[in-house]
Amino acid sequence: MNDTREHRSDRAAEAPDRTRGGKRGPLHTVAVVAPYYPPHIGGCENYAARVARAVADDPSMRAIVITSNTTGWRTTYGVDEREVPVIRLGTWARLSNTPVNPLWPLQLRHWLRLLKVDLVHAHAPVPGLADLAVAVSGRRPSVLTYHAGSMSKGRKNVDVVIRWYERHILPRVFARARALVAVSPVSLAFGRPGAVEITPGVDVDRFTPGPPASTRPRTVVYVGRMLRASSEKGIDVLLRAFVSLADLPDARLKLVGGGNALPDHIALAERLGIADRVEFTGEIPDGDLVAALQSAAVLVLPSRSEVEGFGMVLAEAMACGTPVVGSDVGGIPHVIDPDVTGLLVPPGDTEALAAACRRLLRDGDLADRMGAAGRRRVVEHFAWAKLTDRYLQLFRSLLAEAPACGGKAGEA
Repeated sequence: MNDTREHRSDRAAEAPDRTRGGKRGPLHTVAVVAPYYPPHIGGCENYAARVARAVADDPSMRAIVITSNTTGWRTTYGVDEREVPVIRLGTWARLSNTPVNPLWPLQLRHWLRLLKVDLVHAHAPVPGLADLAVAVSGRRPSVLTYHAGSMSKGRKNVDVVIRWYERHILPRVFARARALVAVSPVSLAFGRPGAVEITPGVDVDRFTPGPPASTRPRTVVYVGRMLRASSEKGIDVLLRAFVSLADLPDARLKLVGGGNALPDHIALAERLGIADRVEFTGEIPDGDLVAALQSAAVLVLPSRSEVEGFGMVLAEAMACGTPVVGSDVGGIPHVIDPDVTGLLVPPGDTEALAAACRRLLRDGDLADRMGAAGRRRVVEHFAWAKLTDRYLQLFRSLLAEAPACGGKAGEA
């Protein structure tokens, strides 16, 4: 954020003054609500930020973001890099990867009223903030974008709670929302009455092709969070698969991302005897991310759960002309066109993953063809401009049906 200082509520209320360019007009305020938001790294975060940016750029709307404070229990007010106001509600605790605060229902009502919000756009699957935003939206139209399939993690005690939530709570949240958006066919919102599919997208002017994949160093790259609560990302599978690439002594593995599981992965690489061939970069700036994808010989997403509703980093790598390897699980098969833009392997299969990486590292012609095909697929199907236009059309249609709120008609 450009401004992380704490502000008084009355200062924040000045943001949606419903004027633009010195002209008064019926600006509609859209609150984008997400459990996490940049600079926190993740696909859902980037998706929410892109929608907020599109709303802010529309002359008839104004964007406000409500998210959790990842660093403390106090609520802060600031702006993001595009000068969109961001309210970060204090977080009292975390359950797995879920921020929680028992005061959020009251705080959400307060901010929706104070900021004169006309429409609520919530993002899940992390339960809590998005569910509450839909619940307290009152007569304001609410849109819920659901980013994943089942969140089951393969841990018995945890999965009992997750299945109960998905069976009993989530359907009520879906029914309460005025509109549902599924990011892929594996999203639990997909196929629900009135649901539409709007995938994550890529800034194709920023993620541009690097040199042909065949000319790049033999570097296998992973990009994503490294949290103990997100073990379904399968980083341990990738590390074990890389052991089998000993026949390619010049091959290297680069793991980009941070989190509390980073020390665990470093220790595993040491136990496997590959520490000298593995680079752990930690979190890197956005500009360095593009460079990392443009220089990768192969981008791998080894997830092993339907929690992976799409896999945005796959599309970003494809936009950079990089061939990709992903698990045949969740939304990944809806991003990768098998044997055209990349390769699919069974989730958790270390030998199949190693074989797919070896094939692309050895066959330069294949890697170049898949890289070029991936770029074409992203431009045709996953360019952000087309996708955010669909959101703006959806918001306009819902706002046209609803009375002008101005903090009154939309009260809970």
